[in-house]
Amino acid sequence: MSEIRLAFPACVIAGKHRLGVEDIDLLRRHSFPEGVRSADDVVVMLALNNSCPEKCPEWNTYFVEQLAAFIVHYNYPQGSLDEINVAWLMRMIAADGVVHSAVELELVLHVIEISAYVPDELRAFALDQLRLALSDSRGAYHHGRAIARRGITRQDVDYIMRVLRALSDGGAITVQALTWAVLMRIGEETLPASNHPRWSQIVSALVLVDYAEAPRRTRWLRLVDSGEAAVA
Repeated sequence: MSEIRLAFPACVIAGKHRLGVEDIDLLRRHSFPEGVRSADDVVVMLALNNSCPEKCPEWNTYFVEQLAAFIVHYNYPQGSLDEINVAWLMRMIAADGVVHSAVELELVLHVIEISAYVPDELRAFALDQLRLALSDSRGAYHHGRAIARRGITRQDVDYIMRVLRALSDGGAITVQALTWAVLMRIGEETLPASNHPRWSQIVSALVLVDYAEAPRRTRWLRLVDSGEAAVA
C-alpha cells in the first residue's frame, strides 16, 4: 500500500479509539463529498479501518458500499472487473494472500456479487480464505467461523455459494482452473464424515471450463502501484 498523509478529518479520526456515526458524517462532508473517487481515497479508507480498534455498525456498510462502488462502477471497465483491478484489490487488502479484516473480506464478496464479470483469480482468492481457515487456522474467515472444525459447515457452504452463485445455472456450476483447484484443495483439507451434505452436491455440480467471456480490454483508467490513476 502506498504511503499517504491523512488530511482533516481523516487524520483526527485515525487517532480515535472508536469510529462513530459522527465520524462517517465528517468523511461524507469533507473527505468524500462525491464518494470514494481515487486510489488514494481507498488508502485513506483502509487506513481508518485499520487504525480504529472499535467501529460503529454503520462503518461496515459505508466502507463496503463506497469501496465496491469505486472498484466496480467508477473504474473501467465500468460495471465489471478485469485482471488489473483484481490484482490491485488483492494487493491492497491481503498480506501473503491472507485477508485479516472481516470487513475487507466482505468487500471482496460484495465486489464479486455486483460485478458483471469476475476474473477467476478473485473467486479463487475468496475461496482460498476458507482453505486457509481449514488448513492453517488463520485469516478473517477463520475468526468468523461459528464452529472451528476440519469439516465443511453450513456457514462454509453459504460462503462458497456467495462466491459461486453467479456461475450456477441449471444444476451445473461452471468454474475455471484456479477456482477448481482451490475447491479441490478445500476438499483435501476436510474430513469427509464431518462435511455438510451440501458440500458433496456442490462438488458433483462442478464443471471445469477453459475460459469465460471477459469484457473488452480497452481501458480508460488504470490503477497503478503508486496508488494514483493513470490514463491507459
